[in-house]
Amino acid sequence: MFLKNLAKLRKEKGFTQEGLARKADISFHTLVKIEGGGIKNPRIETVMKLAKALGVSVDDLIGKI
Repeated sequence: MFLKNLAKLRKEKGFTQEGLARKADISFHTLVKIEGGGIKNPRIETVMKLAKALGVSVDDLIGKI
């Protein structure tokens, strides 16, 4: 699962990486690794936390139609 839209959505919503990590209750380093492609398949719980923090669906976050 590659989060194609994560950085784009984060910036559109006005979050820094640190701010989004805090709101999603994940570590800053995890978010940086996900955005940078170092973690290609994050846990579904992490994806759900990020989607909720951004106010979008999981499908929107991963780029599904």
